[in-house]
Amino acid sequence: MIIEGVEAMNKKDFAKSLQILTKTRKIAHDNKWYREEFLATNNIGANYYMRLDYGEALNNYLDAYKIAVVHLDEKSEMTVLNNIAILYSRDKKQDKAKEYFSKAYELAGKVNNNVSKGLYAINLAIVSNEKKDYTTAKKYIDEALKLTENSPYALLAKATLVETLVNLKRFDEAEKISAELLPKLTDVEYSEHKTSILYNLSTIFEQKNDLPKAFYYLGLAEKSNLSYDFKENIFEKFSQLYKKANNIDRAVSYKDSVMIIKDSVNKIKNGQLFENSKIKFELQNSQKDLAESQEKLTTERSFFIKGILLAIFLIIIIFWALRNSIVKNKQQKIIEQSNAEITKLELEKEKKNKEILENQLKEKEVLALLEEEKYKNEIEAKNRKLTTKALQLSTKIELIDDLITSLSRETDDFEKPDISNTIKQLKILQRQSREEESFFVHFEDVNQGFISKLKMLHADLNSNDIRFLSYVYMNLSMKEISSLLNITTEACRKRKERIIKKMEQDDNVDLYNYLTGI
Repeated sequence: MIIEGVEAMNKKDFAKSLQILTKTRKIAHDNKWYREEFLATNNIGANYYMRLDYGEALNNYLDAYKIAVVHLDEKSEMTVLNNIAILYSRDKKQDKAKEYFSKAYELAGKVNNNVSKGLYAINLAIVSNEKKDYTTAKKYIDEALKLTENSPYALLAKATLVETLVNLKRFDEAEKISAELLPKLTDVEYSEHKTSILYNLSTIFEQKNDLPKAFYYLGLAEKSNLSYDFKENIFEKFSQLYKKANNIDRAVSYKDSVMIIKDSVNKIKNGQLFENSKIKFELQNSQKDLAESQEKLTTERSFFIKGILLAIFLIIIIFWALRNSIVKNKQQKIIEQSNAEITKLELEKEKKNKEILENQLKEKEVLALLEEEKYKNEIEAKNRKLTTKALQLSTKIELIDDLITSLSRETDDFEKPDISNTIKQLKILQRQSREEESFFVHFEDVNQGFISKLKMLHADLNSNDIRFLSYVYMNLSMKEISSLLNITTEACRKRKERIIKKMEQDDNVDLYNYLTGI
């Protein structure tokens, strides 16, 4: 709504703009939307300013200023302060204008907004020139030139500098800067700056007594001027120049034109004031219509509330009737629920019994696994004993063999009867030890079914092969097996390779894992 109101104002449709913005302000005020209320109020003031109703514009700017101070930030506050100052400047109240420009300037410095501070410094320079305080004007414009160097206000600052230099009678500097500026001021948006430069060039050449150039630049200023207010200054300057040129008729003619322009401005202002009054009347009617609409809405809302209350009453009656029906059915539902609970309990009991049976089965499985593990451990223990016994017997036999061999050499040399008897006893002991080494009997006793399964899977295996594989099954190393078989480790490794090939297994097979998996 604010954007729509501003667009209407820019199109000079002030009645529509004020109507929209006034409605917006009320909505924002009722909802405590302070930013929107500020924008609406500030733009209402701009509407009245553009219609030359400075009094009404000032009232709205002051309202906007109060909102900014109480509820918003310094940026909003300095914006409306600048608007108020411009209003006082247009109304020829330079002291008030300077006061509000200064406040805006100080706030911009406080929040470190250099571009805005530069703009307000330009405005302070303009006001100081109007007050004929040219030294102060030069101070502000020098600061503004630095602050607005790369901003849209740079050309305005330089145009104001020219005016200040002319007032300080530094004509050569002003002329040089004007010559640099004029080529940059070709667009319509810079017409006001261009008019100001041309007007000041006319003043420069007037002071230098070069009247032809003074007339030339003043004529260009008249052509580029789009402001009705500034036309008064141009005609006044023409009157002065013609007076200096001793052309009294033309001087008087332009003086009369100045009076005509003043009368025209007054007529325009009076016409605008009449239009403003009409717009205010229309706004009052609009506000009255809005109030009536709100009253109607309030009445409709009252009927709506009464309707809701009646509906609630009917709902209560229906609820009471339904409640009686529900109470009658409640006993039946309780019985049904009780039966359902009993059924549920029975099902839960059956479920629990099932769970108990499952737990018992699991316990039996666990016991079976434990029994199996125990049996496995017993077999491993017996295999370890069997291995130890086999190693002991093997060592014993080797020792007897060595003794027999040693004693036999001595018997050949000396033929001693005692040694011969000893050899006979050792051979008897050797034969008994070999009988005790009946390995397969003990192994099959411990590892029941292993040898039979092995023969069933690999019928080509002979007894020596089965004996070798039994040692592997007992997890003996090649070194231990070679000792038991009374062969070298290398021979033991080759026997392993031969047996694997005979079993038709892969060369890289883990023989122990294969045997334990049978």
